[in-house]
This record gives sequence, structure tokens and C-alpha cells, in this order.
Amino acid sequence: MDELTLTTPTLLFSAVSLILLAYTNRFLSYAQLVRILKEQYVQQHSEVTAAQIDNLRKRLYLTRAMQVLGISSLFFCVISMFLIYINLHELSVYIFGLALLLLIASLGISIWEIHISVKALEIHLKDMEK
Repeated sequence: MDELTLTTPTLLFSAVSLILLAYTNRFLSYAQLVRILKEQYVQQHSEVTAAQIDNLRKRLYLTRAMQVLGISSLFFCVISMFLIYINLHELSVYIFGLALLLLIASLGISIWEIHISVKALEIHLKDMEK
């Protein structure tokens, strides 16, 4: 447990920052898509648009969960660094472990969200085949 140094948690900073940037970009594209789908739905109520809206709602909630878990991971990395700084090494190891678990959960939800995104594209493809 004494192997955890102040620089170890900082290794996650760049990875988590890039992941959060990707999550934010995904969220912004969903916001744009919501606006487009709303216009389509107002103009013409269709089953395809309704299915897309349901799919998008799930993806938005998953993206929010991914962001919260990613930010929490970064938060606990900083706490871990502070605990190392004030010489609470054993506690810092557990807090850093929690940060890693939160990052794993965020990435797992990201995989789930990608799976749902593929379903959304399948809805579009099926509609084009008609």
C-alpha cells in the first residue's frame, strides 16, 4: 500500500479528461438531435420518430450517468492525492481504488450506450428500406 505516490492518481487525469470531453461532445450532439426530432415529430407523428425519441431519451440518461461517474472518478482521484499529501496513505489507496471503480463503471455504461446508439441507427436503416 505504500507504493501509491502522489503522481499515481495524476495518471488518470488525462484519460478522464479526454473521456469527459468525448461524453460532452456526445451530449451536445444529442441536444442537436433532440431539436431535430422535435421538429419532425411536430410536423408528422410517425412511429419511427417516436421510437427515435424513446431511444434518445435512454441515451441521454446513460450519458448523464457516464458523466457523473467520470467526474466522480476525477473527484476521488483528487481526494486521493490530498490524502497522500497529508500522509494518510492507507486511506488514499482505498479512495484511489474507488476512483478506478467509478471510471470502470463509466466506461461500462459507455459500452451500453453505444449498443443503444446502434439500435437507433438500425431504426433509421429499417425505415430507409421501406
